[in-house]
Amino acid sequence: MPPRARHYRSPMQGKPELRKINPATLKRLFTYLFAYKKKLILVVTSIIVSSLTLVISALFLQVLIDDYIAPLLLQAEPDFSGLLRVILLMGGIYATGTLATLFYNWTMVDIAQGVLKKIRDDMFSHMQSLPIRFFDRHSHGDVMSYYTNDADTLRQMIAMSLPHIVSALVTISAVILSMLYLSFWLTLLVLIFAFFALRVVTHIAGKSGSYFIKQQQSLGEVNGYIEEMISGLKVVKVFNREEAVREEFDQKNELLGYHAAEAHKYANILMPLMHNFGYVLYVLIAILGGVLAISGAVNLSLMGSGLLTLGIIASFLQLSRSFINPLAHVTQQLNSIVMALAGAERIFQLLDEESEADSGYVSLVNVKQENGALVETEERTERWAWKDPHHDGSVTYTELQGEVRFHDVDFGYNPDELVLRNVTLYAEPGQKLALVGTTGAGKTTITNLLSRFYDIADGKIRYDGININKIRKSDLRRSLGMILQDVHLFSGTVIDNIRYGRLDATDEECINAARLANADSFIRMLPQGYQTELSGDGNSLSQGQRQLISIARAAVADPPVMILDEATSSIDTRTELIVQQGMDSLMHGRTVFVIAHRLSTVQNSDVIMVIEDGRIIERGSHEQLLEEEGRYYQFYTGAFELS
Repeated sequence: MPPRARHYRSPMQGKPELRKINPATLKRLFTYLFAYKKKLILVVTSIIVSSLTLVISALFLQVLIDDYIAPLLLQAEPDFSGLLRVILLMGGIYATGTLATLFYNWTMVDIAQGVLKKIRDDMFSHMQSLPIRFFDRHSHGDVMSYYTNDADTLRQMIAMSLPHIVSALVTISAVILSMLYLSFWLTLLVLIFAFFALRVVTHIAGKSGSYFIKQQQSLGEVNGYIEEMISGLKVVKVFNREEAVREEFDQKNELLGYHAAEAHKYANILMPLMHNFGYVLYVLIAILGGVLAISGAVNLSLMGSGLLTLGIIASFLQLSRSFINPLAHVTQQLNSIVMALAGAERIFQLLDEESEADSGYVSLVNVKQENGALVETEERTERWAWKDPHHDGSVTYTELQGEVRFHDVDFGYNPDELVLRNVTLYAEPGQKLALVGTTGAGKTTITNLLSRFYDIADGKIRYDGININKIRKSDLRRSLGMILQDVHLFSGTVIDNIRYGRLDATDEECINAARLANADSFIRMLPQGYQTELSGDGNSLSQGQRQLISIARAAVADPPVMILDEATSSIDTRTELIVQQGMDSLMHGRTVFVIAHRLSTVQNSDVIMVIEDGRIIERGSHEQLLEEEGRYYQFYTGAFELS
């Protein structure tokens, strides 16, 4: 083993760890294939036809030599008409086999693409249901590897390996029957030789298969590392870590190279080895057949007994080729299947990841006032209510106000380590509530719990008096608007990025939202205004401009509760004033949670809460907290760093 690879992962010393493919993986894969039952029946039929034509053509050699060519040699004036008919018949058989082969290969490509489309659809759909916790544990590059490397190996297996193996098995079965039809003695020789050849091949294929599995795992790690380094390239360059990053990548890549080299080293031996076995078998058949024919030994077969003729030996030699070549194909394709099933196992592990649990039943609906009561309506009224169905069939409507209360909440990302302890807070409708504290104090965690990205360990969170566990997550999140420090813009036009907040919003509503967010003026100065195409996460825009678009996106969603998580921390103070004006317009009349390190952005909050070590230690307005001369006072005067 290479020294670096050994240093990187010591368990790879010596014999590779053997890992068996779960039979359930293959069974589950076939459930996708069975969606194409009719096409598969045609494929299997075509494979049988193709294999039989190969065998029949070999058997025709005996008829051609013994019944046509040998008699013609003894005729003074040979008549070639019969020979011509037989040759034309053989040509027709070969043509039929060729067409059947073309058909099943073409059809399997179509089936493979259909299966892969369905699997990718299932993966992407399931991925949307996974909790945030899953993406915290898996790198983006490793997740992408499911869609690229694992899916591609699966495609190759379905389109190429499976039909080749089925064809090989059918051919081998037909060839053995044909051999028995010609000669028991020569068939016995072939079977004994095949037994010892397969023992050697199975040993080599086993070693190759274990390394192919590890190759897929290492490939996912390398892809994850590359994705991480690309996204953090500026940080790498700022701290001059190019050499360190290169060395770490070299270790991971060398381990991948080692696994791939070992896998293909053994795999590449198989086909030449089987071809050489075929030559040895060819010679052995010729020798034994010649000895039996010359000695006049009785030839036993399914057709009875008789002499071993030149035509039988020629047909048998041709059949031996038809026997060894499929065996070689099977051994070669086994490695592809092992690698593909390793990828399939990873894909099914993703599909088996537990979806985000949601036992909520309270939904968010549009309502209007009729005869002093709230009535549900399909039209957008800008007035919302929580719809709470009861067991007796009655329904209660609670108008959405934006009141949020935490009652003795405990939470930890790991069960053994609490991040929040006994947190109690409340935000009245229309109130602006600020959370301040040092990094890691638990500010963002509070907003994550309100959005139910994570569920609390103990305590209760009530939204308009309703336990948020009873509210469906999709409806809960629809009532919340979030403006984050890290803005993500999608490929598309500016107006499409704004419309992402509410997909049924009209162009006019999107433009009005941009005006409310103070973004309209700079958008109109772009080359195509609102129709300007953005790419690469909107890197052509400044951080402040990107933030204003995200505010406009939140504005068009028009949620009653807003969460601003360090929304202005990465922009300069002048741009911050522009962004702050846009946020002030958006926050008017809404319940707002603000997380900020710059105390200038929270001074006008109705309530400021100071969080330290997962506990709320101070609460009050800016003036009240300054008078108390506690931790907030220390932050404000610089006596204690807020970092």
